[in-house]
Amino acid sequence: MRFAYDTEYRQGFALLRHPEDWANYGLLAALLLAAPFFASNYILGEMAYVLILCIAAMGLMLLTGFTGQISLGHAAFVAIGAYAHAWLMRQGVPMAASIPLAALIAAAAGLVVGIPAIRVHGLYLAMVTLAFAIIVEQLIGMWRGVTGGFMGLSVPRPEMFGLSLASPTAFYYFCLAVAVVVLLGLLNLLRSGLGRAFVGVRDSEAAAAGLGINVKRVKIGAFGLSAGVTGLAGALMAHHIGYLTPDGFTLLLSLELVLMVVIGGLGSMRGAIMGAVVIGVLPVAISRLKAVLPDVVARQFGLELFVFGAILAFFVLFEPRGLNGRWLKLRALIQSFPLYRRDTFRRQKAYMKSERDK
Repeated sequence: MRFAYDTEYRQGFALLRHPEDWANYGLLAALLLAAPFFASNYILGEMAYVLILCIAAMGLMLLTGFTGQISLGHAAFVAIGAYAHAWLMRQGVPMAASIPLAALIAAAAGLVVGIPAIRVHGLYLAMVTLAFAIIVEQLIGMWRGVTGGFMGLSVPRPEMFGLSLASPTAFYYFCLAVAVVVLLGLLNLLRSGLGRAFVGVRDSEAAAAGLGINVKRVKIGAFGLSAGVTGLAGALMAHHIGYLTPDGFTLLLSLELVLMVVIGGLGSMRGAIMGAVVIGVLPVAISRLKAVLPDVVARQFGLELFVFGAILAFFVLFEPRGLNGRWLKLRALIQSFPLYRRDTFRRQKAYMKSERDK
């Protein structure tokens, strides 16, 4: 059984506290770096897409999992980041500058939504963000001078500092580097005072206000940061898609992002990555599964939505803490084996906290 004996205050904030953690994550990094040497271009493209989804899921996790604000409209921020990046590149802005500018534009849109949205909670907040996503989708279709309307907008080939990123290998490495930077940045942010304020507002707004935390500013800032990270994912997704149309940023994408954070486990960046990996590879798995299913089932419309809904219901009923919660239980079981108690790993009921407690 592993016990933490901290002798300094800063030891409790270390990202990797044990030698086996360094070994495990080092092995994972080596596998990701070596993937282009044994994977085909198709697999590299799918892995790059999964990395983009990981970035978007981490952005939503910052808002929903760590601040407690529900959003059903994060596909709008992905669209804003994608179209802003494509438009800036078409105006001659280099890729190294257009990507952060697109993220800033998405963050500004998040602040615009966050300022009025802090007045509502729960389901009403979800409806506000959903309405915003619908408005953005219609605005993209009508603003032909910038977005190309429903005819679409072509994305210039990715190139940074004179180096082409159009090949699957180069684009995969670029997405991997951006995902690692975003992950480390968010983890360090959550260890800071602002990150603790996010968690305090999530747990109890009344208690956070009593401790001197400006709840309104924290919630607005969470919206802006979350939208900026999601817009960054949208800028990368623009190159992955190659041709932008409003149909690529519908409500289905927002629901997929929500599924990622719920299935992965709320309140964990590791859970956001796990959920993004599962949802990212699930459509490919379903398409492969259709080949062995009966024609009556394989031809049914909305099979993917049915599978998504079934997975969500399964996790809500049997594992409310998501994949990350199951991983923590499995790790604790391995560390304590054979000296463990069965009741420690038994699934317990989880209840939603009332809004009146906040």
